[in-house]
Amino acid sequence: MMAAKTETENGARRHGGRYIYEELRKQILTLKLRPGAQLDEVSLAAQFGLSRSPVRDALARLIAEGLVTILPNRTTLVTPFEIEDFPNYVAALDLLQRTVTRLAASQHRPEELAAIREADELYLQAVNSGDFQEMSERNKAFHMAIAHASHNPYFTSTYERLLGEGQRLLHLHFDHVVSSASAHRLGRDHDEIIEAIAARDAEAAEKAAHEHTMLFQQRFLDYMRQNLTAAIKL
Repeated sequence: MMAAKTETENGARRHGGRYIYEELRKQILTLKLRPGAQLDEVSLAAQFGLSRSPVRDALARLIAEGLVTILPNRTTLVTPFEIEDFPNYVAALDLLQRTVTRLAASQHRPEELAAIREADELYLQAVNSGDFQEMSERNKAFHMAIAHASHNPYFTSTYERLLGEGQRLLHLHFDHVVSSASAHRLGRDHDEIIEAIAARDAEAAEKAAHEHTMLFQQRFLDYMRQNLTAAIKL
């Protein structure tokens, strides 16, 4: 009886931890929880009506994804993002995006190309729905399908973390992009990347990946210029 009870409790904790993780992740990516917001285990446990253990499990997953940070004084907070860090972020994203896309062009298997095409189709459906959260998730899934086709887990794991951090930035400027003249183009952003991978043209794939990163950078900076005060230095 004791073993059965322990198994049930462990299952409930895992389920509760998964729910808390998914809810906090959604709030972070949609900026309901702003960068720099403090996260207190006791308060979160009370909010979700669970013990601190599943809260701790959820926070550990978010820390591993780079969305939550623990300071030296043990304060836990939503990972801050300073606009001054944006050039460094884009430089890192560009390098990894070019690398995994180039490798995917030369090393992908037929079923992986099919997975890339399917991921892009789901992204297009999200664009048509206008659901920014779904657009962000599907965009990440598309690029991760490419990363898996690169067959280098070291690049893939780092790239996934960068994409996760970038989801907050995507959500921040999607409304600007969708409402602008570039909205029609938004759904076709991945075409050149897919075509180059399908053709096994590594040079073209890397070039398309770089242009894709630069397009993201330009859109985000356009959003920032239009929505932040002149006091913010870009």
